[in-house]
Amino acid sequence: MNPIYIVDGLRSPFLKARGAPGPFSPADLAVQAGRALLLRQPFAPTDIDEVILGCAAPSPDEVNTGRVLALRLGCGDKVPGWTVMRNCASGMQALDSAVANIALGRSQLVLAGGVDALSRAPLLFSDAMVRWLAGWYGAKSGGAKLASLKRFRLANLAPVIGLLKGLTDPVVGLSMGQTAENLAWRFGLTRRQLDEYAVRSHRRAAAAKAEVAKEIAPLVDRVGKIYADDEGIRADSSGEKLATLKPVFDKRDGNITAGNSSQITDGAAMLLLASEAAVAKWNLKPIGRIVDSQWAGLDPAEMGLGPVHASTPILQRHGLGLNDLDAWEINEAFAAQVLGCLAAWEDADYCRNELGLDGPLGKMDMEKLNVDGGAIALGHPVGASGARIVLHLLHVLERKGGRRGIASICIGGGLGGAMLVERVAA
Repeated sequence: MNPIYIVDGLRSPFLKARGAPGPFSPADLAVQAGRALLLRQPFAPTDIDEVILGCAAPSPDEVNTGRVLALRLGCGDKVPGWTVMRNCASGMQALDSAVANIALGRSQLVLAGGVDALSRAPLLFSDAMVRWLAGWYGAKSGGAKLASLKRFRLANLAPVIGLLKGLTDPVVGLSMGQTAENLAWRFGLTRRQLDEYAVRSHRRAAAAKAEVAKEIAPLVDRVGKIYADDEGIRADSSGEKLATLKPVFDKRDGNITAGNSSQITDGAAMLLLASEAAVAKWNLKPIGRIVDSQWAGLDPAEMGLGPVHASTPILQRHGLGLNDLDAWEINEAFAAQVLGCLAAWEDADYCRNELGLDGPLGKMDMEKLNVDGGAIALGHPVGASGARIVLHLLHVLERKGGRRGIASICIGGGLGGAMLVERVAA
C-alpha cells in the first residue's frame, strides 16, 4: 500500500460532564476543532475530498454529524460528509475508513476524527410511559381519555438514562464497569493497584499539560466564554483520596470506582489524512503515517482486553515485540482494563489459549505506556478517544524522538482496535 499520511491534527479541550447538558453539541465541538485545524492549512475546505466523523451518541438534530460538520466548515455541498459508529473506537474507525478510501484512490485528502458530547446524552421515557402515551393519544372519546388517565402511574415518569443503557452490553447484560470488574478478578488486580494506576494517570497528565496544549484548540461558547484546558485532571490525586471512594458496579466486593475509571466527558479530535499525491500537490509537511491497523473480537464480558487481541496481530505481522515500539497508547477506559491487558500479555495460558501464541508475549516497559496519562485523567468522550490517542501518540513520538508506536482501544461489545503509526521526521 502506498503511504497514507497524517498531515496535522487538533482536538478540543475535554470538558467534564457536570450533571447537566454542556455548552456544546457534538457538531459544535467538531466544528470548532476542525475550523482551527483547517485555518492553518494551505488548501481551502472545498479541496477536501470527504469528511468522516466518528460519533457514538449524536444529537437527535445532528444524526449525520459528519455531514453537518462538512457543511458548517464550508466544504461545500459536493463534499460528502458521513458518520461512523464503532462505540469507543468510532474516531479510530473514521481514520481507518479514510485510510481505506485513500488506498483505493477514491479520496486524496480527508478530514477524519471523532466527537461526543456525553453530557447531552438523552433522558428517555420508560416503556411503560410510552405505552401509556400511545393509549392516551389513541383514545378518541372523553370516556376513553378518562379510562386512560385512571391507568396512569407516577412511576411511569421515572426517566431512563440513555447513557447508562448505551454503556450496558445487551448480549451479556453487563455494564462496561462490570466487565472491568471481571478483569480485576481474572488477573487478581487489587484495589490498591487500580488506584495507584489512576494516580499515575492524573500526575502524568498534569505534568504534560504544557506539551499537550499544543494539540488543543480552545472552545468559545455562545456568550464568549473560553474553554482552553482539559477539565478532568486532578494534580492533587492520591492513593489516600481514591481509597475513600466506594465501588460503583459491585458495591460489596468490587474494586472499580469513579476514581479509577475514565470520566464522562465532551470533546472532539480531528485529523487530516493525505495521499502521497496530495502531500506533493499542497507541499504538506506530514507528522506521521498510518502503517497498519487491526480490528478484533472477543468475549463481550471481557471487552477491556480488546487492545491485546487487536495489537498482537500487528506485532506479529511486523515481527515486533512489545518493547520494540517507542511508545504505546492504550485508552484508559478503566485502570483494571489497562492493567488487565498488560497482565494478559504476561500470562502464558492466556497467550496460548486466546491468542494462539507459544507462550507469553512479555512484560511491557511502563515508561513507554501512556506517558502523558490518559482517559482516567482527561476523560473519554467515546466517539473522540480513538482519534485522540492516535494524534497524541504522534506528538509523543516527535517529542521523544521515537519512530513507531501503537494506539489501541477497547470497545464495548467485545471488540478491540489498534493502529501502528510511524513518525515522519521533519
